[in-house]
Amino acid sequence: MKKILGIAVIALAFASCGRGPAQTSFSGEVQTLKSPDGNLTLSVGLTADGTPAYSLDFGDRAVVLPSTLGYEFRGDKLNTTYEERSSKVYSDPVDFHSGFRIIDTATGSFDETWEPVWGEESSIRNHYNELAVTFSKRLGDREPKMTVRFRLYDDGLGFRYEFPYQGWELSYFVVKEELTYFRMAGDHTACWIPGDYDTQEYSYTVSRLSRIEAEQKAHVDYNASQQVFSPSGVQTALQMKTDDGLYINIHEAAVLDYPTTSLDYDAASNSFVTWLTPDAEGWKGRLQAPCTSPWRTVMVVDDARKALASRLILNLNEPCAIPDAAEWIHPTKYMGVWWEMIADRSKWSYTSEFSSVRLGETDYKNATPHGNHGANNDNVKRYIDFAAANGMDGLLIEGWNEGWEDWFGCQKFSVFDFVTPYPDFDIKMLNEYAHSRGMRLIMHHETSSSAINYERHLEDAYNLMNKYGYDAVKSGYVGDILPEGEHHYSQFMINHYHYCITEAAKHRIMVNAHEAVRPTGLCRTWPNMIGNESARGTEFKTGVLPNHVTILPFTRLQGGPMDYTPGIFEMDMRKLNPDMQVGPGDTPFISSTIARQLALYVTMYSPLQMAADLPEHYAAHMDAFQFIKDVAVDWQRSEYLYAEPGDYLVIARQAKAHAKCRANAGMDGHEWFVGGVTDENARDFSVSLDFLEPGRTYTATIYEDAPDACGLGTDAAFNPAYSIRKLTVTSSDKLEMHMAPSGGFAISIL
Repeated sequence: MKKILGIAVIALAFASCGRGPAQTSFSGEVQTLKSPDGNLTLSVGLTADGTPAYSLDFGDRAVVLPSTLGYEFRGDKLNTTYEERSSKVYSDPVDFHSGFRIIDTATGSFDETWEPVWGEESSIRNHYNELAVTFSKRLGDREPKMTVRFRLYDDGLGFRYEFPYQGWELSYFVVKEELTYFRMAGDHTACWIPGDYDTQEYSYTVSRLSRIEAEQKAHVDYNASQQVFSPSGVQTALQMKTDDGLYINIHEAAVLDYPTTSLDYDAASNSFVTWLTPDAEGWKGRLQAPCTSPWRTVMVVDDARKALASRLILNLNEPCAIPDAAEWIHPTKYMGVWWEMIADRSKWSYTSEFSSVRLGETDYKNATPHGNHGANNDNVKRYIDFAAANGMDGLLIEGWNEGWEDWFGCQKFSVFDFVTPYPDFDIKMLNEYAHSRGMRLIMHHETSSSAINYERHLEDAYNLMNKYGYDAVKSGYVGDILPEGEHHYSQFMINHYHYCITEAAKHRIMVNAHEAVRPTGLCRTWPNMIGNESARGTEFKTGVLPNHVTILPFTRLQGGPMDYTPGIFEMDMRKLNPDMQVGPGDTPFISSTIARQLALYVTMYSPLQMAADLPEHYAAHMDAFQFIKDVAVDWQRSEYLYAEPGDYLVIARQAKAHAKCRANAGMDGHEWFVGGVTDENARDFSVSLDFLEPGRTYTATIYEDAPDACGLGTDAAFNPAYSIRKLTVTSSDKLEMHMAPSGGFAISIL
């Protein structure tokens, strides 16, 4: 029985161009669905040739013009013989995007409030109206079915393809292309990075959609592993703004057993089409019914602050799969033996004697150390002492294990075993020392992108962590993926990352994956995914543009938190590495002030926050370091005060009362922290404190740019100076705040 929310008859106007339609209109009956608040309207139907299509409107403004849906499958799994499949002789691709008929529709609504283990607020509402449309298509003597499920929220749309179990009608099949289109209603301004199968570590370009192809090549800079797939390709989350003030974001949610998608832009039709990451043979998904695609998402809001407050991606993921998650998963503030390697002050490797290492055979005990190994006992104890004395929860140590002498660039299968320490790293002693100081060490597993090798050693590595009391690991995937031909974002690696997370949960281990796929909200289901990188972060040092941190919360952070590694106090990289070469027109400075570095702990949300600089740099600025000591990493409530992607952010957050770091400091959950960052332009904001509890008096400590501060420029202009002042405030007060170019401010309200 059909349950139809609305019916319309729309005249045909259909043409095709390239991979898909340039212009599309519905033909025949159209199902319509409203968001709970009535502002968004979804329409779903068929074109004249039986291609499924949808459109999305915000009030009387078009957001997505009628756009087609469907697939192209490899021919062998649907309509060829076993012999042909075995010999890899494929028939013509199967058109699974036209010739459909609608055989069923169903509607529903859902409204719940759920509590995340950690997050930007203590509770999240999940409220949507739903429309599921089932299509069937005649293929010879069979008629396989496909359901497209649409969920419409007040802040956007999610939809996915569902392939039910249907016996021989459709069981195993291989995706040649997913043909999901997003036809835009205007030449919007977008924040985008180049489409790439292996990395998101690019700076953002802000341009009109029509300028993507003209500008993309100039914005593809070097990465350890990369493959740009098209001169018009971009990655999600893609943040756009219309000329009349709508904020539109295209992304995906719940990517499991399926490749990551990017978007390819066609200027002629002003549309995007999904571009799945291929496997080593070039195919874009190997599926077995019953199965689903990830959710395709279109966020639509009329205020940038609403985009930051959206939980669309999280809500489209399944509830928490770890029954005892709250007992052992905990937000963490940490330091690391890391930045000194990034700055070339020390090395990950132990010796210079070996150009080639064989695990279990290379004789490290009789090798001569090169004397600059960062992860040595004395240096690690120095970090432990400082971190413990200043309330840190953990200390990351990189380069502790054998194999770093030839780890990168060799495409080496057996690169690390993740259990054998270098001779100058006493794992038992250092763990006992850290525990005696009230903190834990954080394990480091750099895989060098040899995924199968990591899986082979994973159980032993996690058992070692359990033995010594490690409860968190930073994994890394630098370099091209092994097996060769796979990509960081292909289906094989999606399954690998998920396997590591689920196995870690069995061992009560939290995972912070670097160079892995960008998150798509899976941290709701697996909250031991406590952090990820998957974007350009602080480790790019002088290569981070001033507007970068004003864009990431609208893009990368929509799918989950980022381990951005903030808190750098020494911005002149020549002081860390006197041999640093500065090219013509380049700057030796990180584009930031110290006040801006403090603000990032609030504006760049993560339950895993690093104090990334060296202990001696913090010791020289203990008054500013106090904010890092005080700031929470888990939140009861968040207020987005000012926001414009690419320009500025001002965010206030209330600490969660039960958080470990609050209890240790004698705080009770009334504390607030405010952060503001700007791009290359100086800005002034009046910050109302009306989010505070009325009738209560607070002490505000303000960390702000000095009057002559500047976070960018030459030796003559650059000045990261800050000032600190204290005020008694209430909810009726306003604070007048100034931000220097590439600067910011941070406020603790206790």
